[in-house]
Amino acid sequence: MRVIVKATLIAALLAFPVVATAPGAAATSTVQAIRQTLDVSISSISPEVPTSPTDVIKFTGTVRNNTGAPQSALRVRLRYTPQKFTDRATMAAYQDDQNNATLPYNVSASSGMDIPALAAGAQARWEFTATPVQLNYRSFGAYPIAVDVAQYGVPLTSQRTYLTYAPPTPPNTPKLPRNKLAVALPVIDQPHRATDGSLFVDDELSESISGKGRLADLARVAQTAPKSVSWFVEPSLLDDLTAMKSNYQVKTKDGVEQKPASAEAGTWLTTMRTALAASPVFAVPYADPDVTALAHQGLDAQPGRALALGRQKATSLLGREVRTNVNWPPAGRLDADALDLLSVSEDRVDTVLLDSGNLPPQPPVPFTPDAAARLDSVNGPVTALVADPGLSALFEPETSTSVLLSTRRLIAETAMIAAEPGQTSPRSLLVAPSRRWNPNPTLVTALLRTAGKLPWLQLTPLESIRPTKLAVPRAGLTYTEQDRKDELSKKYLAPVKEVAAKAELTSSITSAKTPSSFDAAVLRLTSSAWRNHTRAGRAATKLVSAAVTERIEKITFSDGPRTLAGSSGAVPISVKNSLTVPITLYIDVKSNDQELLRVDDSELKTKPLVIGGGQSGTVQVTMNAVPGTSGDATVTVQLQTADHKPYGKPQRLTIRTTGYTGIASVIVGAALTVMLAAVVTRVLRRRSERKLARAAKTRESESV
Repeated sequence: MRVIVKATLIAALLAFPVVATAPGAAATSTVQAIRQTLDVSISSISPEVPTSPTDVIKFTGTVRNNTGAPQSALRVRLRYTPQKFTDRATMAAYQDDQNNATLPYNVSASSGMDIPALAAGAQARWEFTATPVQLNYRSFGAYPIAVDVAQYGVPLTSQRTYLTYAPPTPPNTPKLPRNKLAVALPVIDQPHRATDGSLFVDDELSESISGKGRLADLARVAQTAPKSVSWFVEPSLLDDLTAMKSNYQVKTKDGVEQKPASAEAGTWLTTMRTALAASPVFAVPYADPDVTALAHQGLDAQPGRALALGRQKATSLLGREVRTNVNWPPAGRLDADALDLLSVSEDRVDTVLLDSGNLPPQPPVPFTPDAAARLDSVNGPVTALVADPGLSALFEPETSTSVLLSTRRLIAETAMIAAEPGQTSPRSLLVAPSRRWNPNPTLVTALLRTAGKLPWLQLTPLESIRPTKLAVPRAGLTYTEQDRKDELSKKYLAPVKEVAAKAELTSSITSAKTPSSFDAAVLRLTSSAWRNHTRAGRAATKLVSAAVTERIEKITFSDGPRTLAGSSGAVPISVKNSLTVPITLYIDVKSNDQELLRVDDSELKTKPLVIGGGQSGTVQVTMNAVPGTSGDATVTVQLQTADHKPYGKPQRLTIRTTGYTGIASVIVGAALTVMLAAVVTRVLRRRSERKLARAAKTRESESV
């Protein structure tokens, strides 16, 4: 069968002199010289999916001469083959192949067009039309299509793509399954503050939310995305942007730079609230912690706290309910330890979104597996949703590509999945680009719009995907040694662990028993964003550590020596609370020299000291000077929490004893005896004198 392809050339040539090149050796050298700098591109293919054998398919594009010299004897050709792709692996190999010798083989004299001499820097538009019957397409499927530019018959450069043909289903033939396609898009950044104040460690957010910044592009995608798209927001990002709505500060090498309130921050937050109001929204744990690293380094409490705080913050700042039951771990990878931590948290995770390498089919299958699977955790079954790597890559191409080529690939890939042998029931597919992606709004919008129009796809919310009988056996969580190396290291997390323990103390002494005011700050230090930026993470750790230490040091002992009057008694010890909230703590006192002074601390262990905000409190400590000693002694005083953990640094206090001991007691006792005897003698003498006086008066009265 001879294929007739109509070709039209629309000139857009610049009037530069053309240097003719003869065939032969000169032609070969010319080919080598311009192979990489003569560009051909496809601008449009319509309709996107021909559905009738007689549909007229129009291909348009351009050829541009970037060689720096005029070129002639150029010919644009449409390359095609009636053999459709048999599987997705073949499709990927076709796209990756840059060898012009392996282009689709059908090229006839009537399927190409000559281009008049093309000046340096000039371009020409080309156009082809054809029908499926002319291309010899006979059944549903994805077919290879290419356009190349040849000189003297030698192909110089080409552009490969796909054409999907979808004719009506023949009678008595099963219809194509309409697969579910869920799209998960992340709004995840890195922490930009250390503590909860207005001091930022950088000013990168102001650039990211404006102009063509990454977060600005994300907002543009959100405004046009279908409401079935599921979004994962990072709550500390919302928190940081809310702080930027007021005057803030940015830490610099030379100190601190004052910044005015950011109107863009408020606009971005408002845009996202509005755009996501009717879409499924989930929150990743606050600050996006490296959950696997925390599980491996003994910071088991942090993931649960991050989930709870993430839910609270996202719900408050977006003005709608935001859940954390679906978790998207860093890099889409976790192990059994991390899964268990997530499943037993108060905000229980019952679904995880994973990279395909983290949960591969076992044994491998020749078709596209269903996205949903089931995992076992210490707290029961957990649903695993596995992203399709090929479809996800289309939303975040590694190299520059056109919107047209990406949408053509999406159409072909999903058509191939629908037509895979033996797959007659609908399956679930999942698209999930990398979590800190830099989206192209035009590309993403076009892909989502295209997916929504394809008859073999149904865009669906993430939570509608559940394991079914179509689920294939999987190998279980596959967490490699390289995955362990990618985690936050033990060396990095050791000081974070110390800061977390100190921060926990600051909440344990407050009367309200509320979560630590440093919870958010500590979680920022555990962010997976620091995996590749440990220097920034360590700098933030130092800032948080200094803030925690400053808070602890707001509770102090009064200075100066204390005096023990006598050999035993109560010595007052005062504690000042410079915080604005009431505190409850205990005081532990130990004598540093038992031969000089002993401390009775039996009451201190059971009697708490409660001090109001900005006030001081005093405890009376029973002490005994050892008989036969005198002078100054020292004790060590340590503040403690209710569970007897040290709070702050211990302090040495001087106790000055003034008691009488030894011979001094005998002397004092004898003096008291003499004094008492003198008093008794004086009393007896006075009584005797009174008796003599009464007797004299009696004698006088008798003589009268």
